[in-house]
Amino acid sequence: MSELIIRPIRAEDYEAWDPLFHGYCDFYEVESTKDSRRITFDWLLDPAEILEGLVVERDGALIGLAHYREMPRPSRAQKMGFLDDLFVDPAARGGRVGEKIFDALREICRQRGWKMMRWLTQDHNYAARTLYDRVGQKSLFNLYEMTVNG
Repeated sequence: MSELIIRPIRAEDYEAWDPLFHGYCDFYEVESTKDSRRITFDWLLDPAEILEGLVVERDGALIGLAHYREMPRPSRAQKMGFLDDLFVDPAARGGRVGEKIFDALREICRQRGWKMMRWLTQDHNYAARTLYDRVGQKSLFNLYEMTVNG
């Protein structure tokens, strides 16, 4: 198997990133348009935005992505990382690509002094949860959300 390169996302990655992020949105049944994906990509490149991205490259092709950001942890007066999105092309799964992404995220946490990274997944995402159980621990918290219209 060829070497994986995990690196920060670059402007020239858009065409290869877009189908990966579209696949992520499809998996979670989130409506995604070309325009909404372009906005997200632009956030990833804008240093004024907190969202950052990594991509996974093999043989010159992108096969995965991770979007993360800094997040305050008020109860500890610390900053931590939050992983918003993680996706590996289904054809590239099974080769520990996800674990290598988490290795890169762990190193980012170390460099920035973040003592923790958190993320969410849906309960039915059993394949990803197998990975998550290897690289982290399930928290005791339940997620709630409040929709605000208008």
